Amino acid sequence: MSTDSERTREASEVRLGVQRLARRLRAEREPGELTPSRFAVLGRLERDGPATASALASAERVAPQTMARIVQHLLDAGLAERTPDQVDRRATLIRITELGQQRVLADRSRHEAWLAQAMDELTDVERELLVLAARLHDRLAESALD
Repeated sequence: MSTDSERTREASEVRLGVQRLARRLRAEREPGELTPSRFAVLGRLERDGPATASALASAERVAPQTMARIVQHLLDAGLAERTPDQVDRRATLIRITELGQQRVLADRSRHEAWLAQAMDELTDVERELLVLAARLHDRLAESALD
């Protein structure tokens, strides 16, 4: 069993590794592409489907005013559009457009190609461990610590 100081050191190592990989993946993005926060919202719309701006703000853990600016940029760029909510006619949903989907898929493909090539340098066991670690990172990201 590890001590508090060992767990803190391990947590620091995991945090640093995740941050460095995230920075490296962002470096694979084409110059002039969307900011990470705009791309995160676009990716969420692609994965989860249409959502209200307030639901997006909550999911991305940003202020509603910040989300309003992000959404407006995506709308202006033709990457998202507003649609009426079929359940609550007073509400408006933000939905990804075909152009937005193309951008997400192109970016995802570029990142996955780089990552697959980088993973070629790993042993089979290291690749299996990395995939397991990714699943654990996802679980940690979804944990409710609020």
